[in-house]
Amino acid sequence: MKAETHALQPAHDAHGEHHAGGSRESYLIGFGLSVVLTAIPFWLVMTGVLVDKQLTGLAITALAAIQIVVHMIYFLHMNTRSESGWTMMALIFTVIMVVIALTGTLWVMHHLNVNMMPGHDMSTMP
Repeated sequence: MKAETHALQPAHDAHGEHHAGGSRESYLIGFGLSVVLTAIPFWLVMTGVLVDKQLTGLAITALAAIQIVVHMIYFLHMNTRSESGWTMMALIFTVIMVVIALTGTLWVMHHLNVNMMPGHDMSTMP
């Protein structure tokens, strides 16, 4: 009887291909997108394609936001199906944490830039 129930199960379930975590293909797609979304900002900075530094910063920020979404979809397996609201709560928590981290970083960097001592001209030194 035990052999009969095992024979009735689909082959893909016996090998564990369908599970909640994700497939090898989804992990490879996520990895590929992450590599590309990391390489593009590196290329932008190293080649200086965008002359305006603010435009380069905005492009890097936009690509970072896209990479966060890629990580949430392909590695954290967040989707539109909600499991008792935890998926939406995790999304809200992630957005709040990113906003706090970015705002704090920009605030600290701005105040460090404003409060730095002026540079000295070393060529006038004897």
